[in-house]
Amino acid sequence: MLSSINDMFDITTKRTMATMMHPPLVIYGMLFGLALGSALLTGYAMAPAQKRNWLHAIGFALAVSIVVYVIIDIEFPRLGLIRVDAIDQAIVNVRESMR
Repeated sequence: MLSSINDMFDITTKRTMATMMHPPLVIYGMLFGLALGSALLTGYAMAPAQKRNWLHAIGFALAVSIVVYVIIDIEFPRLGLIRVDAIDQAIVNVRESMR
């Protein structure tokens, strides 16, 4: 039983350390640069057209924005729309059952 409790503590420690580790700031800069470069290339490709297709332009901007938001939201799971409250509650329940 002692080894199982030790394994549980090791798993929670690993999980805590994994949530505290974040990618370097350069990764966020590159993500922003990629979104900006993609928008630039899309705008350059749409420039010679006589009539703009606003659905494509808005759809592209929306898709890039959603992807960037989801990536950052997953990186900080307790702050955004994607939450890990159920997992936290399970850990609290296991800890309380050990008392």
